Amino acid sequence: MAAALSGTAVSTAALLAPIRAPTSAFIRRSQLTCHRLHSLKCRRAGSIVPAAAAAAAGSSSPSSAVFHGECFVVGDNIDTDQIIPAEHLTLVPSKPDEYRKLGSFAFAGLPSAAYPTPFVAPGEESSRYAIIVGGANFGCGSSREHAPVALGAAGARAIVAEGYARIFFRNSVATGEVYPLELTDVGAWKECKTGDVVTVDLANSVFINHTSGKEYKLKPIGDAGPVIEAGGIFAYARKTGMIASKAAA
Repeated sequence: MAAALSGTAVSTAALLAPIRAPTSAFIRRSQLTCHRLHSLKCRRAGSIVPAAAAAAAGSSSPSSAVFHGECFVVGDNIDTDQIIPAEHLTLVPSKPDEYRKLGSFAFAGLPSAAYPTPFVAPGEESSRYAIIVGGANFGCGSSREHAPVALGAAGARAIVAEGYARIFFRNSVATGEVYPLELTDVGAWKECKTGDVVTVDLANSVFINHTSGKEYKLKPIGDAGPVIEAGGIFAYARKTGMIASKAAA
Protein backbone atom coordinates (compact mmCIF):
# COMPACT_ATOMS: atom_id res chain seq x y z
CA MET A 1 0.00 0.00 0.00
CA ALA A 2 1.32 3.45 -0.79
CA ALA A 3 0.24 6.98 0.00
CA ALA A 4 0.85 10.01 -2.14
CA LEU A 5 2.78 13.00 -0.88
CA SER A 6 3.51 15.75 -3.38
CA GLY A 7 3.20 13.22 -6.18
CA THR A 8 5.66 10.77 -4.60
CA ALA A 9 4.59 7.25 -3.65
CA VAL A 10 5.39 6.43 -0.03
CA SER A 11 5.54 2.69 0.67
CA THR A 12 5.05 0.86 3.94
CA ALA A 13 8.69 -0.24 3.81
CA ALA A 14 9.86 3.35 3.40
CA LEU A 15 7.78 4.53 6.35
CA LEU A 16 9.12 1.70 8.50
CA ALA A 17 12.74 2.23 7.48
CA PRO A 18 13.69 4.32 10.57
CA ILE A 19 12.21 1.73 12.93
CA ARG A 20 14.84 -0.61 14.29
CA ALA A 21 13.72 -4.24 14.58
CA PRO A 22 15.48 -6.63 16.99
CA THR A 23 17.97 -7.43 14.21
CA SER A 24 18.43 -5.96 10.76
CA ALA A 25 15.74 -7.14 8.39
CA PHE A 26 13.49 -6.11 5.59
CA ILE A 27 9.70 -6.12 5.62
CA ARG A 28 7.84 -7.34 2.59
CA ARG A 29 5.59 -4.89 0.79
CA SER A 30 2.14 -5.63 2.14
CA GLN A 31 -1.33 -4.24 2.46
CA LEU A 32 -1.55 -3.07 6.07
CA THR A 33 -4.99 -1.93 7.11
CA CYS A 34 -4.89 1.48 8.73
CA HIS A 35 -7.29 1.23 11.61
CA ARG A 36 -7.42 1.66 15.35
CA LEU A 37 -10.89 0.57 16.40
CA HIS A 38 -9.72 -0.07 19.95
CA SER A 39 -7.49 2.96 20.47
CA LEU A 40 -9.08 3.84 23.80
CA LYS A 41 -7.92 0.63 25.43
CA CYS A 42 -4.39 2.02 25.93
CA ARG A 43 -3.74 4.58 28.64
CA ARG A 44 -1.72 7.47 27.29
CA ALA A 45 0.10 10.44 28.77
CA GLY A 46 0.78 13.24 26.31
CA SER A 47 1.79 13.19 22.68
CA ILE A 48 5.04 11.46 21.80
CA VAL A 49 7.28 11.76 18.78
CA PRO A 50 10.45 9.78 17.94
CA ALA A 51 13.77 11.25 16.92
CA ALA A 52 13.17 10.04 13.36
CA ALA A 53 10.34 12.56 13.02
CA ALA A 54 11.88 15.43 14.98
CA ALA A 55 12.06 17.63 11.91
CA ALA A 56 8.39 17.08 11.18
CA ALA A 57 7.04 17.21 14.71
CA GLY A 58 9.48 19.39 16.60
CA SER A 59 10.56 17.32 19.60
CA SER A 60 10.74 13.79 20.93
CA SER A 61 9.90 12.08 24.20
CA PRO A 62 9.51 8.44 25.24
CA SER A 63 6.16 6.74 25.58
CA SER A 64 4.92 6.86 29.15
CA ALA A 65 2.20 4.23 28.83
CA VAL A 66 1.77 1.84 31.75
CA PHE A 67 -0.07 -1.46 31.33
CA HIS A 68 -1.26 -3.53 34.28
CA GLY A 69 -3.14 -6.81 34.54
CA GLU A 70 -2.87 -10.56 34.35
CA CYS A 71 -0.41 -12.15 31.96
CA PHE A 72 -0.70 -15.11 29.60
CA VAL A 73 2.53 -17.09 29.28
CA VAL A 74 3.65 -19.00 26.18
CA GLY A 75 6.96 -20.62 25.26
CA ASP A 76 9.59 -20.38 22.55
CA ASN A 77 8.88 -20.37 18.81
CA ILE A 78 5.21 -19.41 18.96
CA ASP A 79 4.32 -19.16 15.28
CA THR A 80 1.73 -17.04 13.53
CA ASP A 81 -0.46 -20.06 12.77
CA GLN A 82 -0.74 -20.67 16.51
CA ILE A 83 -1.53 -16.99 17.05
CA ILE A 84 -4.25 -16.93 14.38
CA PRO A 85 -4.92 -20.06 12.29
CA ALA A 86 -5.06 -19.62 8.53
CA GLU A 87 -8.79 -20.36 8.26
CA HIS A 88 -9.53 -17.07 10.04
CA LEU A 89 -7.48 -14.89 7.69
CA THR A 90 -10.56 -14.14 5.59
CA LEU A 91 -11.83 -11.87 8.37
CA VAL A 92 -11.46 -8.17 7.53
CA PRO A 93 -10.11 -6.16 10.50
CA SER A 94 -11.53 -2.86 9.21
CA LYS A 95 -15.06 -4.23 9.76
CA PRO A 96 -15.88 -3.88 13.49
CA ASP A 97 -17.78 -7.16 13.81
CA GLU A 98 -15.04 -9.10 12.02
CA TYR A 99 -12.36 -7.33 14.06
CA ARG A 100 -14.03 -8.53 17.26
CA LYS A 101 -14.41 -12.02 15.85
CA LEU A 102 -10.72 -12.02 14.94
CA GLY A 103 -9.93 -11.31 18.58
CA SER A 104 -12.01 -14.28 19.69
CA PHE A 105 -9.70 -16.57 17.70
CA ALA A 106 -6.43 -15.20 19.14
CA PHE A 107 -4.09 -18.07 20.07
CA ALA A 108 -6.69 -20.55 18.81
CA GLY A 109 -3.86 -22.58 17.28
CA LEU A 110 -2.11 -23.34 20.57
CA PRO A 111 -2.23 -27.04 21.51
CA SER A 112 -4.67 -27.51 24.37
CA ALA A 113 -2.48 -30.20 25.93
CA ALA A 114 0.32 -27.70 26.46
CA TYR A 115 -1.95 -24.72 27.11
CA PRO A 116 -5.05 -25.94 28.98
CA THR A 117 -6.10 -22.38 29.82
CA PRO A 118 -7.31 -20.62 26.65
CA PHE A 119 -6.23 -17.06 25.95
CA VAL A 120 -9.84 -16.20 25.11
CA ALA A 121 -12.49 -18.11 27.03
CA PRO A 122 -15.05 -20.05 24.95
CA GLY A 123 -17.93 -17.84 23.89
CA GLU A 124 -15.99 -14.63 24.59
CA GLU A 125 -14.59 -12.11 22.12
CA SER A 126 -11.88 -10.65 24.35
CA SER A 127 -9.27 -11.97 26.75
CA ARG A 128 -8.80 -11.34 30.45
CA TYR A 129 -5.04 -11.22 29.86
CA ALA A 130 -3.74 -7.73 29.07
CA ILE A 131 -0.11 -8.77 28.71
CA ILE A 132 1.44 -11.72 26.88
CA VAL A 133 4.75 -13.15 28.10
CA GLY A 134 6.76 -15.34 25.75
CA GLY A 135 10.11 -16.90 24.97
CA ALA A 136 12.42 -16.60 21.99
CA ASN A 137 11.40 -16.20 18.34
CA PHE A 138 7.84 -15.10 19.10
CA GLY A 139 5.76 -14.68 15.94
CA CYS A 140 7.84 -16.92 13.69
CA GLY A 141 6.43 -18.65 10.63
CA SER A 142 4.46 -17.07 7.81
CA SER A 143 4.08 -13.32 7.64
CA ARG A 144 0.51 -12.36 8.38
CA GLU A 145 -0.62 -8.94 9.60
CA HIS A 146 -3.64 -10.64 11.19
CA ALA A 147 -1.38 -12.07 13.94
CA PRO A 148 -0.69 -8.86 15.92
CA VAL A 149 -4.15 -7.57 14.96
CA ALA A 150 -5.82 -10.62 16.50
CA LEU A 151 -3.90 -10.15 19.74
CA GLY A 152 -4.83 -6.47 19.88
CA ALA A 153 -8.45 -7.20 19.03
CA ALA A 154 -8.57 -9.65 21.94
CA GLY A 155 -7.44 -6.89 24.29
CA ALA A 156 -3.71 -7.52 24.61
CA ARG A 157 -1.77 -4.31 25.12
CA ALA A 158 1.80 -5.55 25.17
CA ILE A 159 3.92 -8.61 24.52
CA VAL A 160 6.97 -9.16 26.70
CA ALA A 161 9.19 -11.78 25.09
CA GLU A 162 12.79 -12.91 24.94
CA GLY A 163 12.88 -12.23 21.21
CA TYR A 164 10.78 -11.85 18.07
CA ALA A 165 10.65 -12.97 14.50
CA ARG A 166 11.63 -9.81 12.65
CA ILE A 167 8.57 -9.50 10.42
CA PHE A 168 6.18 -10.03 13.35
CA PHE A 169 7.96 -7.23 15.20
CA ARG A 170 7.59 -4.94 12.19
CA ASN A 171 3.95 -5.90 11.68
CA SER A 172 3.19 -5.15 15.33
CA VAL A 173 4.62 -1.67 14.90
CA ALA A 174 3.01 -1.08 11.50
CA THR A 175 -0.48 -2.04 12.66
CA GLY A 176 -0.13 -0.27 16.02
CA GLU A 177 -1.91 -3.12 17.77
CA VAL A 178 0.50 -4.22 20.50
CA TYR A 179 3.86 -3.17 21.93
CA PRO A 180 6.47 -5.89 21.13
CA LEU A 181 8.81 -5.52 24.10
CA GLU A 182 11.99 -7.49 24.72
CA LEU A 183 13.36 -8.80 28.00
CA THR A 184 17.06 -8.21 28.57
CA ASP A 185 17.58 -11.44 30.54
CA VAL A 186 17.52 -14.83 28.81
CA GLY A 187 15.01 -17.20 30.40
CA ALA A 188 13.31 -14.54 32.52
CA TRP A 189 9.94 -15.41 30.97
CA LYS A 190 10.13 -18.87 32.54
CA GLU A 191 9.73 -17.27 35.97
CA CYS A 192 6.21 -16.11 35.04
CA LYS A 193 3.00 -18.12 35.11
CA THR A 194 -0.31 -17.52 33.39
CA GLY A 195 -2.49 -15.47 35.73
CA ASP A 196 0.38 -13.63 37.42
CA VAL A 197 -0.40 -9.95 37.96
CA VAL A 198 2.15 -7.82 36.14
CA THR A 199 2.93 -4.25 35.14
CA VAL A 200 4.71 -2.94 32.04
CA ASP A 201 6.21 0.53 32.50
CA LEU A 202 7.41 1.86 29.15
CA ALA A 203 8.93 5.08 30.47
CA ASN A 204 11.26 3.17 32.79
CA SER A 205 11.59 0.08 30.57
CA VAL A 206 10.67 -2.31 33.36
CA PHE A 207 8.45 -5.36 33.67
CA ILE A 208 7.20 -6.12 37.18
CA ASN A 209 5.70 -9.41 38.28
CA HIS A 210 3.72 -8.51 41.39
CA THR A 211 2.80 -12.14 42.05
CA SER A 212 6.43 -13.27 42.34
CA GLY A 213 7.79 -9.92 43.49
CA LYS A 214 10.42 -9.86 40.74
CA GLU A 215 11.34 -7.01 38.40
CA TYR A 216 12.99 -7.25 34.99
CA LYS A 217 14.55 -4.77 32.60
CA LEU A 218 13.14 -4.30 29.12
CA LYS A 219 14.96 -3.09 26.06
CA PRO A 220 13.71 0.43 25.24
CA ILE A 221 11.06 0.39 22.52
CA GLY A 222 12.74 3.38 20.87
CA ASP A 223 11.38 4.85 17.64
CA ALA A 224 8.71 2.16 17.40
CA GLY A 225 6.89 3.47 20.48
CA PRO A 226 5.41 6.63 18.96
CA VAL A 227 4.29 4.73 15.86
CA ILE A 228 2.32 2.25 17.98
CA GLU A 229 1.05 5.09 20.17
CA ALA A 230 -0.34 6.86 17.11
CA GLY A 231 -2.24 3.74 16.01
CA GLY A 232 0.09 2.37 13.35
CA ILE A 233 2.43 3.50 10.62
CA PHE A 234 -0.07 5.33 8.42
CA ALA A 235 -1.76 7.10 11.34
CA TYR A 236 1.69 8.13 12.55
CA ALA A 237 2.73 9.32 9.08
CA ARG A 238 -0.38 11.50 8.87
CA LYS A 239 0.17 12.79 12.40
CA THR A 240 3.72 13.89 11.63
CA GLY A 241 2.98 15.23 8.15
CA MET A 242 4.89 12.53 6.27
CA ILE A 243 1.76 11.89 4.19
CA ALA A 244 -1.36 13.97 3.68
CA SER A 245 -4.08 13.57 6.28
CA LYS A 246 -7.44 12.13 5.27
CA ALA A 247 -9.05 15.53 5.81
CA ALA A 248 -6.58 17.20 3.46
CA ALA A 249 -6.74 14.45 0.83
